[in-house]
Amino acid sequence: MSSHNAFYGQSGGVTSVINASAAGVIQTARKYPDTINKVLVGEDGILGALTENLIDSSLESDADIEALKHTPSGAFGSCRYKLKSFDEHRVEYERLIDVFKAHDIRYFFYNGGGDSQDTAYKVSQLSVTMGYPITCIGIPKTIDNDLPFTDCSPGFASVAKYVAVSILESSMDVASMCSTSTKVFVMEVMGRHAGWIAAAAGLARDERELGPDIILFPEIAFNQSAFLEKVDTTVKSKGFCIVVVSEGAKKPDGQFLSDSGIRDAFGHAQLGGVAPVVTDMVKQAYGYKCHWANCDYLQRAARHIASGTDVEHAYALGKAAVELAVNGQNAVMPTIVRTSDQPYQWEIGQVALADVANIEDMMPANYISEDGFSITDACKTYLQPLIEGENYPPYKNGLPTYVKLQKNKVQPKCAEWTPK
Repeated sequence: MSSHNAFYGQSGGVTSVINASAAGVIQTARKYPDTINKVLVGEDGILGALTENLIDSSLESDADIEALKHTPSGAFGSCRYKLKSFDEHRVEYERLIDVFKAHDIRYFFYNGGGDSQDTAYKVSQLSVTMGYPITCIGIPKTIDNDLPFTDCSPGFASVAKYVAVSILESSMDVASMCSTSTKVFVMEVMGRHAGWIAAAAGLARDERELGPDIILFPEIAFNQSAFLEKVDTTVKSKGFCIVVVSEGAKKPDGQFLSDSGIRDAFGHAQLGGVAPVVTDMVKQAYGYKCHWANCDYLQRAARHIASGTDVEHAYALGKAAVELAVNGQNAVMPTIVRTSDQPYQWEIGQVALADVANIEDMMPANYISEDGFSITDACKTYLQPLIEGENYPPYKNGLPTYVKLQKNKVQPKCAEWTPK
């Protein structure tokens, strides 16, 4: 069997553990030199393939690839770029084939969420529609945890841990000051359509009455009067109120509370800050002193407090992607399959890319409390093992040591190309 090169790309919003998947791909590919010659990485995901900006990962040291396991963000650059259909933009696919042929690329590994799995699926069809032999494996990643068929998506558990820890600590702060200072604290978290991240904050809620008193989910239409009544009742009963709101919180008509009217490259609404919107409602209704915070990029960049389970998942799925490819699988995505809640046990499964692309997995109704403001025990059972385990990066001079790769470029062989 002859050896060919592989392409790897990172796509969509980055996470604190996506580089662990990259390490899984590169380290595993190095174990199969008779099948995979080199892993050529696209700078900024699929754009790196289209523009022929390819990084030769074989020139990175073993130590630096190992260090990817504890390095956040996208070490090779990511992108929000969605391939159009064959009928709409055949020239893009012809360009991909030109670049793949020029660099002997026969394996394609794409690391991202639902839109990215759609890209992987479309590339997998090159052999069907255009006769170019390519093996494509999608690698799941999304902090929103909304990919179907996998127990969880790498990146989510670390965000969940960050959010739960942050709301626990901030609620302790508010509790200690509420008699003469802040009465209401609102924390905004990511989650456009699915409330998994907001739900994770509920893990901090315990018998000490810390953590969130109210969680606002995208899945539950925002009821302003019920919300304000809950805030007021809580402040009067315990002296303060802690609120966690998902960026995707919606009005009864389906409009985002914080829709800025702008769309990103994937066509998704660019959401503004919902925390100040909600905080202003409370101020106007009751005059309580309020503070708000937006976790924003901090929640997905926080490798210093990543979930040990998450790091393990991310690496295992990168490794599994290569093993699936060298064993003849094509157009599939490896998944996490939960086999036990307590103790938490899992194994690797797989699903066809055609089934997973562009599908969002929302929170089940039985994970949200009847009043719509908190999570159920069933949800806690699902979430709890995902945030467990610590996997701290090494530190130097009081700061984490994160690797910066050499990123040596492959010599271009094709004509220049500009995305349209």
